Amino acid sequence: MPRPLAARLIDPFVRFAVAGALPVVLLGLAALFGGGFGLSAFLWITGATFLLDEAEVVPRGIMGGAEDRRLTLWLPVTLAAVHFLMIPLVLWSLTTPGHGLWGWFATFLAFGLWFGQVSNANAHELIHRSDRRLFRLGMWVYITLLFGHHTSAHRRVHHRFVATPDDPNTAQRGESFYAFAARAWPGAFRAGYEMEKFLMRPRLGRKAGRINPYAIYVGGALAVLLAIGAVFGLAGVLVWLALCAHAQSQILLSDYVQHYGLLRKTGADGAPEPVGPQHSWDAPQGFSGLALLNANRHASHHLRPGLSFAELELSPGGQAPLLPHSLPVMATAALFPRLWRRIMDRRLPPEEPQRF
Repeated sequence: MPRPLAARLIDPFVRFAVAGALPVVLLGLAALFGGGFGLSAFLWITGATFLLDEAEVVPRGIMGGAEDRRLTLWLPVTLAAVHFLMIPLVLWSLTTPGHGLWGWFATFLAFGLWFGQVSNANAHELIHRSDRRLFRLGMWVYITLLFGHHTSAHRRVHHRFVATPDDPNTAQRGESFYAFAARAWPGAFRAGYEMEKFLMRPRLGRKAGRINPYAIYVGGALAVLLAIGAVFGLAGVLVWLALCAHAQSQILLSDYVQHYGLLRKTGADGAPEPVGPQHSWDAPQGFSGLALLNANRHASHHLRPGLSFAELELSPGGQAPLLPHSLPVMATAALFPRLWRRIMDRRLPPEEPQRF
């Protein structure tokens, strides 16, 4: 017998799927018809998500569903497929006259937010999977966003050196987002390349014929731009470059917010203490957590990177510091350095980390 409606509504798969599907529908309508649909898509991703979080429509706590392959396999694969389909759709839409200036701008902003928040969260999920097919799927999502190096920099550098000065993607106390972004993008690119180059040394067991993945990241990005230019012309290339810059800013904002000002203690030998839940900011809001595949449960992810998003818990052991608002809201606040520091600096631990 079919389950009652109430049971279906609390099904973790249904929750995540509905939260992910609604903006996709609005984005599709915005691309096809522009006008108010572009504004509706933008307002849903921003304002409606904020209001649903504030109303606590989705309760906080463990969401479950880790045993459901619809949730942990088919949903990420479907979101990746939607990402690839969205690219020609938005390029066709934004290079075709008819939207009007404001409709064009709203559609551009909405798609950039979706690529930088949802596609990023999904690609991040996939590059941590042990299945190489899923890993490559996530890698190619990042490559299409001209951010392929994140595949290496995130796994090889960020997870190893997080909450230390050696991690380009850990924001320092008092550092503005703009100073952080100018440092983190090239720093992560370089650090990821150096780590991959080091790991390719024969004494580390490099496989014969293996190439540095940066050749795939850079070559793939160039291939994407050439394909876009062949189909949509120079206008398409310029639009995609702008959309990728918008999406990448969202990714960098997420990194900035999730580790701002948190440092690991150092021992007498100068080595940092093990990564703990206190080294990442979590956000407890439920609905934005669904939309971002639990990216707001970041401390749990750093403790066990191999867990699927459905297995992540909020503030493990109650030790992870909590952001005062949702991850998207705090990312917006980070665009205003004085406001950001007024909100966050008083929540930071003592300025000088103690030795352990």
